[in-house]
Amino acid sequence: MSKHRLLAMFKGFDDSLPVLRDIKAGGCAGVSIDDVDYLSPIEHPDIDEILERKVNVQKFTFTGAVFGVTFGFFFLASAQASFLVQPQGGKAVVPFPTNFVLMYEMLIFFGIWTTVFSFLFLAGLLRKRGTLYSEKLTVDQCGIMLEVDEHKLKSVKEYFKKQKSIEIREEAVT
Repeated sequence: MSKHRLLAMFKGFDDSLPVLRDIKAGGCAGVSIDDVDYLSPIEHPDIDEILERKVNVQKFTFTGAVFGVTFGFFFLASAQASFLVQPQGGKAVVPFPTNFVLMYEMLIFFGIWTTVFSFLFLAGLLRKRGTLYSEKLTVDQCGIMLEVDEHKLKSVKEYFKKQKSIEIREEAVT
C-alpha cells in the first residue's frame, strides 16, 4: 500500500489553528496529531501546545556525558599505567586528583558533541527532504503536512477543502 504526502496551505495562523485543533480532536478520520508537521514562517507557542512533541535531546546529552567520563578515565588510566611505567617510592601510577579535572573536561566535550549531533539528527536536518514545499510558507502562509495511506487520500483532501485551504499539494512517497 503506497503512502502519499499532502501539504495543505492556509492564509495564515488564524486559519490553520482551528484545523489543527480539529485534527487533534479526531475531526479528520484516519489522521492523528502525531502525523502532522506544521510549517510556518514564525514560531507559534499555541502550536507547540497542540502538537505536544517530545524532546529527546537531553537523553543523548546525558549518554554522551556518561561516555565522556568513562572514556576519559579509561583513556587516561591506560596511558598512565602502561607497561613502561616504573612506580617509584609511594607515587601513584594513576593519580586520581589530577585525572578528575581531565575527566570533567571529557564529560563536557562528549556532552556537547552528542547534543549537537542529536539535535541535527532529531530535527531531520541530515535526512533527504522531499520536493513537496512552497516558498510561500516562508513569507505569509502556513501549511499542514502529513502522510496518509492511499485509501484515505480522497477523504483527507476533501477535509482540507472543507476547511478552506488555499492550495493542496500532493506527493507520492515510495
